[in-house]
Formats: sequence, C-alpha cells, structure tokens
Amino acid sequence: MGFFHKLQKRIEQVDSLLCVGLDPNHKELLSSEPNALYDYCMRLITATADIVAAYKPNIAFFEAFGPQGLETLKKVIAEIPREIPMIIDAKRSDIASTADAYAHALFHVYWADAITLNPYLGYDSIEPFIKDENRGVFLLCKTSNPGSGDIQDIRIFEAENPEYHDQPRRLYERIAGLALAWNQLDNLGLVVGATQPEALENVRRIASSLWILAPGVGVQGGDLSIALRAGLREDGFGMIIPVSRAISRADDPRKEALRIRDDINRNRSILKSDRKKEEYPKEILVGMPARIADDLLKVGCVKFGDFKLKSGLNSPIYIDLRLLVGFPDLLIKVSEQYILLLKDIKFHRLAALPYAALPIATAISTQANLPMIYARKERKSYGTGSTVEGPYQEGEVVVVIDDLVTTGESKFESIEQLEEVGLQVKDIVVLIDRQSGASKILAEKGYRLHALFTLSTLLDYWEEGGCVSTDKIDRVRDFLGNTEE
Repeated sequence: MGFFHKLQKRIEQVDSLLCVGLDPNHKELLSSEPNALYDYCMRLITATADIVAAYKPNIAFFEAFGPQGLETLKKVIAEIPREIPMIIDAKRSDIASTADAYAHALFHVYWADAITLNPYLGYDSIEPFIKDENRGVFLLCKTSNPGSGDIQDIRIFEAENPEYHDQPRRLYERIAGLALAWNQLDNLGLVVGATQPEALENVRRIASSLWILAPGVGVQGGDLSIALRAGLREDGFGMIIPVSRAISRADDPRKEALRIRDDINRNRSILKSDRKKEEYPKEILVGMPARIADDLLKVGCVKFGDFKLKSGLNSPIYIDLRLLVGFPDLLIKVSEQYILLLKDIKFHRLAALPYAALPIATAISTQANLPMIYARKERKSYGTGSTVEGPYQEGEVVVVIDDLVTTGESKFESIEQLEEVGLQVKDIVVLIDRQSGASKILAEKGYRLHALFTLSTLLDYWEEGGCVSTDKIDRVRDFLGNTEE
C-alpha cells in the first residue's frame, strides 16, 4: 500500500486530518526521570490513537537526548499502531550517497512511513527517498517560520521554462512545480505552513493533486479556517494538520485533540458546502465550452426521461456521446477541449476505452500528435491474442480517455487490462462527470479524474438559457443529490 493511499484510508476511517506531533522538549525533560521521554510520548499516543490521521515525531527532540533519546524514539515508534501513518520530521538533505544512507536509517532503522526533506540540493538528493512507492516524502516548500521568506520568496527567472522568462516566480512555487514533476510514484508531498495562506493557495493551484503537510496551527498562530480553505483539494483531502504543543501542553491532551479534530471537520464541512454552491458558476460556460454544451443538446447527445444506465442506476437523463462520430465539427471542438485538459498531465500515450472514446481519442491523437493505444472490449482469439492494441513500452504512463463517468466502476476492467501489460495509469479524462461518486471511487484506487463538465454545470447552463424545462432540471438535480459522493 502506497503511503498516501494508507494515509487517505486512515483519514477516512477516523474522519480526521489531525496529525499529532511528538516533540518532547529536551530543556524540560533532561533533568527528569530516565523514562520521562518515553512516558511523554506514550501519554499523547494513548490519548489520541483513535482520532489521529498520523503521528509526526521530530527526530531533533530525540537526538537532543543522545543515544538514549534515539533508542527511545525506536521504542515509541514500536508502540504506534501500524495502521496509523508515522512521519519522521527529519528535514534531511545531502548528496546522493549520503542521502541513500539517510533513507536507509529513516525507513529501515526507524521504520518511518514518510519523512520531511529539504529540496535545496536538487533531485539526486531526493531520489533515494522516493524510489520506494510505499514510503512517502514531504518536501519543504514554504515553511511556517517567520524567516521563511528570506530564501523561499526569492523570485527567479527560469530559462528552461518560457512561461517564466519575463514573469519570474517565487522559489517555493518552483519547488511545488518540481515536486509535481518528480511525483512519478505518487509518494511525494509538500510542507507548506498554515501561517502562509497565500503560499498555500499558490501551491494548491500549481500542484492540485499533491498532499500538503501544513504546520503552524496553534502556538505559531496559523488560522485553521483560512489554511483549510487555501490548501484543501476539491475532494476535501490532500492536507494534514500537525499540532504538537497545543495538545502536549494541555491539561487534557485528548480533550484538546478532539477539539482541534472537530474544529477541522467543522471547517471542512463548511468549505464543502461553500464549494458546492460556488462550483462551476454559471458564467464559467462561455466561449467554446458553452458552444459545446449547446451542441450536445442540439444533436441529441443528451436526452431527458427515464433511463437505466450501465452502472445499474435509473436516471432521468441519458448522455450518448457515441453520436459525436456523426458530427465531425462537434467532435473536433470536443477533442480540442480534451487537449487543454491534458496539458497539465504527464503521460506517454493516450489509452482509449471502447467504444465511445475511440473516435474522441483518435481526434485528440491526430490534432495534438499524441500516440494512442486502446483497450479491447474482448481478447483476440487469433494472432497475438492481445488485449491492448497499438505500440507501447512496458512501464510507460498512459492517460485513459473516455466519454463520461458515472460511478467509475466500469473503468476498472479496462484499466486492469492496461496494467496487466505493464502500463501505468494515474489519470482519467472525460468530457462529462455525472457526479454519481466516480471521483471518490477512482481516488480510492489511486486514480485522478479530470472532466471538462460536471453534470451540475451543464444543468445550470441549460436552465439559465431556457433550453430545458425547470421540472426536468430539478428531477436530475434530485437524482444527483441521492447519488453524489
């Protein structure tokens, strides 16, 4: 199980983004009993083990006690239930051979599930830590300390990136972009302080899928509500909030941890509600997306009534994008919008799913000069007996192209075909997300969903334009309300 998959599974199990920091203050404990360090940590673990997303011991606070402190760290780690992710805050960074030794120590001596790293030495200092997809890394990006801007806010010109020839960006933004590119095994996240809401917003814009460790809530003064609004992904995940002193110094650590956990969840709920209201405002459908929405109705790709879907759901709306083959001009418009969505995704080939996506992917391939393969509906009983048609190399990353998505379940068979021949699938791109739980179901399996339209967006647009009667629109909205994730 990859680290971030393990983390998300844990978050869903306990409904918590709270990460408890294990940071024993050496100045307060050095003169105490020998077991005081261990007792300090176990007091926090015992009080919070059923409500935390993760634990984050800072290795510096254990190193301060010398060999005894490091032995205690190993004892403490052994007491943390294995289902709870454990992040060692180490902030290591060095040349590749030394980095390899650090990686061995942190992952195989102290058995960290994830660690924090300083990216200053570049990719070769990071690579030893991210070559195991089951171990996670959080790169320091924009830290919570007051002096972070001395270096991290420096604006830089990037000769290799035409977009930033004349408009330099801050160093931390460059790090966010690099992390997105280096995240080939989906095990790389970022540290962005909750005290830096502008940076959180910028980083989330650049690296929309990456997980963020956001220290600074509590004693450092970070505003929880503002930080969550700036840093949470659209799915309500992608961020964990480490808190140490506010909990460890409380008279009742469990009570304080519960208060913070509940405060986080209350803000998540408010944010989800606000985003649902704001999601895809009607005015977003202008230009080409608006024309496509008009044409989908005009040519009969969208029908209202009573229909049974492939997923088994009974729906008051039916979308048939196979009709696009009969309207070349509309097919070209659609494929151009797919190409725009694909710009920010890293992949080697398109992988079309049969059958509706075949002409769409072919149009994308020919217009953007992107190589394409496709999964067969059935295995060939002659010749090579292949299940995937077209040239490819084992290990390549493919982006799945389909017409629409309902629950996402129907995609897994074709994705399995692609993965069985050694291809990697990370992203799925569709024209329409019917909002019947697909993004969550796909995310649970480690796949990211990208869609030009959600069904809600189209309904808003058609209602505003008077193209579809209000009662039909309301029926579909009621349907979405009962099936939406």
